[in-house]
Amino acid sequence: MATFKAVRIDKADKGTTAALAQFDDADLMDGDVTVAVEWSTVNYKDGLAVTGKAPVVRRFPMIPGIDFAGSVTAATRPQWQAGDKVILNGWGRGESHLGAYAEKARVKGDWLVRLPEGLSGREAMAIGTAGYTAMLSVLALEHHGLTPKDGPVVVTGAAGGVGSVAIALLSKLGFEVIASTGRRSEEGYLKSLGATAIIDRAELSGAAKPLAKERWAGGLDSVGSTTLANLLSMTRYGGAVAACGLAGGMDLPSSVAPFILRGVCLLGIDSVMCPLPRREQAWRRLAADLDRQKLSEMTQEIELSQVFEAAPRILEGQVRGRLVVKIV
Repeated sequence: MATFKAVRIDKADKGTTAALAQFDDADLMDGDVTVAVEWSTVNYKDGLAVTGKAPVVRRFPMIPGIDFAGSVTAATRPQWQAGDKVILNGWGRGESHLGAYAEKARVKGDWLVRLPEGLSGREAMAIGTAGYTAMLSVLALEHHGLTPKDGPVVVTGAAGGVGSVAIALLSKLGFEVIASTGRRSEEGYLKSLGATAIIDRAELSGAAKPLAKERWAGGLDSVGSTTLANLLSMTRYGGAVAACGLAGGMDLPSSVAPFILRGVCLLGIDSVMCPLPRREQAWRRLAADLDRQKLSEMTQEIELSQVFEAAPRILEGQVRGRLVVKIV
């Protein structure tokens, strides 16, 4: 096809505009693999790009969408052949490289992960970057040595995409999971995923003490700022917190006390430029460890045209679980 359907973001006099449009094949960027995109998701960063609420888009015109699942249609990279089922997360897509909200993508073969056996493209994008990031966080906590016998683990932003997958994964692995959320109405949903206790996010939103009462062995935080500072101050001796988000802000109003007096570790999680071997490990573990029924229960499907309505909702914390986007 000479053109294909895509969400297109353009620079405007004030901010940006986003609309469904026809995009020209000739405008695709450099790459050695062409993919027919079948599924994508709506992540927090996608919400920022589509609404223009933050300057995540670095070139115009841009196609947003940081992740996809699809089928290779052409490749000059020998490890990929037409018909291969693939996943892509991050690598600047939707920011500096044309993204996933389109029927076609041209990318570098080194960015792609082969779809694990037994996992469909729809399931892979129901997991998406949020779930992949949750798995990277769980791997980091495991590498630290955290086990269920060490005590409970707290998950913040629990009703969101990262939080929902994290709860399902951690509970499947035998951890006692404490879910922190500002949406008490989601208590039943969170417990159905495996949370054993629910705390109000207000408990973690006040000014953090250098050290507070020890409450958990570890944590998985997608909020940042004061929430992360409180998590650290309440982590038990020798514990660890995996930090993978900044929905509450980029600052960290904490002190060195948890680190030098309790030996707490802060584990930084980057999903965008994560090396390929770790990506492949994360996707293998997701295929093996994530309860598919729980994944189904946390997932809603939308059409490509509906991402404009979904984008502000995810920024406002109104999306439960995961949104999977049907591209074709």
